[in-house]
Amino acid sequence: MKDYLIFALKGMGMGAANVIPGVSGGTIALITGIFQRLIDGIKSFDLTAIRLLLKGKFTELFQYTDFYFLFSVFIGTGISILSLAKLLTWVFINYPILIWSYFFGLILASVYFVGKTINQWNVPVVMAFIIGTTIAAAISILSPAMPNDSFFYLILCGVVAICSMILPGISGSFVLLLMGNYELVINAVAELNMKILLPVAIGSAVGLIAFTHFLSWVFKKFRNQTIATLTGFILGSLIILWPWKNTLYRLDTSGNAIIRNGKKIIEGYDMFIPALSTETLWALCIMVAGILTIWIIEKMAGEK
Repeated sequence: MKDYLIFALKGMGMGAANVIPGVSGGTIALITGIFQRLIDGIKSFDLTAIRLLLKGKFTELFQYTDFYFLFSVFIGTGISILSLAKLLTWVFINYPILIWSYFFGLILASVYFVGKTINQWNVPVVMAFIIGTTIAAAISILSPAMPNDSFFYLILCGVVAICSMILPGISGSFVLLLMGNYELVINAVAELNMKILLPVAIGSAVGLIAFTHFLSWVFKKFRNQTIATLTGFILGSLIILWPWKNTLYRLDTSGNAIIRNGKKIIEGYDMFIPALSTETLWALCIMVAGILTIWIIEKMAGEK
């Protein structure tokens, strides 16, 4: 029971990360040591699992699919998304620089600790790292699309978002932001609007099962190259996590911000180097706290 409670807490960390544009739930899974088990468990929902289900062999089914582990993680993820969405929104509105600083330190330290698990650095591994960094950086500077609530586009959003959510360094929420439907989906979660959530859930289920089969195969066959690519994803995602930035909003032809559902549509971010001030020093201290958080987690994991 203690182990499953810990898995649920890790799932809550993933859920909190997935709510925030720029932070990846997959990064949290990788940091907390459940990434490989997570994708292996998800991909176990195959024809064998279906046969066990149809035969009523539930005990064997639960063992085959690592059901209790997955249940704990996803329960934690769901609780976190439902309970922390509004809290995190409040924190980002009132203390944006401080909370971004903490996440920046968290992810910055992750680059080192994830990268050091690579057994051997060679030309293919270095190239994979560069490619991963470039892809994540390019995604971070793209401009968002316009909102679209059509059924099939929402399914596509679910597929793309869930795949990016389990990839360390690529934020599912930020991908939804780029596809124009982040606020639409977040509002639907808060309001339990099934007209929006159902097609997103369908796309997420299909995409999750299909993608984890591919990711698990790649991870086992090309371990060092895969970790190098994921490390690059994490490094490239630091662009969007930079604490000191001004939000740019989409404007109409008259130069006024476009309003949708009572909120301005985000176009992108303008990064800048902050002047030395008390707030900047606090932000740097909190950034160090984020780095220390990962160091402590790694030290505890190493001792265990």
